[in-house]
Amino acid sequence: MDITGRMLIAMPGMADPRFEQSLIFVCAHSDEGAMGLVVNKMADDLKLADLLEQLEIEASPGARRMPIHFGGPVESARGFVLHDAGYASSISSLDVDGTFAMTATVDILEDMAAGAGPDAALIALGYAGWGPGQLEDEIADNGWLICDASAKLVFGTRPEDKWTAALATLGISPLALSAAAGTA
Repeated sequence: MDITGRMLIAMPGMADPRFEQSLIFVCAHSDEGAMGLVVNKMADDLKLADLLEQLEIEASPGARRMPIHFGGPVESARGFVLHDAGYASSISSLDVDGTFAMTATVDILEDMAAGAGPDAALIALGYAGWGPGQLEDEIADNGWLICDASAKLVFGTRPEDKWTAALATLGISPLALSAAAGTA
């Protein structure tokens, strides 16, 4: 089952505290493993303006103002921009599913600093990664639920509300969840 372009919702029994109540957009999933971005956790008080300054990119008055997300624990100094598929980097964008795309090259930040770039975007430092079969095992062990991704959920919902909103797309209340898995 390929879950590229879908969301992983962390279950209450998530063993890794870095992913407690996380919502992860899956950018790539295959037999070789999976890669995704946490879309509901913020990097500590880091903003796009700070990132542009560190990269010595001059921001125009029309530059976007946005926070930076904690994308995951892997390569935490590397930046990724999850965005609508209507924008394509002049260097390299990964079309995830026709609705979402991801770019990890500096040209997208230069475009955003100039007041251009994608209509909808989320910037993350680091990513979540799984080796072959690892994510499938975690899903089977009740670590994650899967739901469809939407632009409204990813880009239009406050970070602190995304986990609950993702559960609601499945008709689930957080109060109804259990940390224990079972079989019938």
